[in-house]
Amino acid sequence: MAVYVVMEPPGRGEKPDRTAFVRDGFSWLGFLVPPLWLLWHRLWIEAALAFVGMALLSMLAEGLSLGLAGPLLSLLVSLFVGLEGQGLRIAALRRRGWHEWGVVEADRLDDADTRYVLEAEAHTDEQAPVPRIVPDAAHARPAETGMVLGLTHTPGRP
Repeated sequence: MAVYVVMEPPGRGEKPDRTAFVRDGFSWLGFLVPPLWLLWHRLWIEAALAFVGMALLSMLAEGLSLGLAGPLLSLLVSLFVGLEGQGLRIAALRRRGWHEWGVVEADRLDDADTRYVLEAEAHTDEQAPVPRIVPDAAHARPAETGMVLGLTHTPGRP
């Protein structure tokens, strides 16, 4: 089973059909063609960095005449995008104001969507917990004056 991270758009309840499902795991297309995969998912800055990184590593390998090591250095960028590409997508959605609802396990994307809708309906039926009022501990002062770590401590004095 695959694990999908469910990302909800900013402004809950406005457009629930815009929920994004990002499959967690290795991305083969991200590994094979990193800049194109990043551009497809609208990760413009990451795509530019991947392209520049691959070009710099290729030029470095050719300048040092490393032979077969040149393409292997560019393979590092491909491996990074293949492993961390989905995490980059989630981070980009968070920067755009989306929030993570949770994760859903399913075999296919449409099954993940069905499970999400059923879980989301179950959570809307429950009441939100009542917030507790807790006094702020940062403003609390010690009751007595005395020695603290070998120094004289008097509350209210610097």
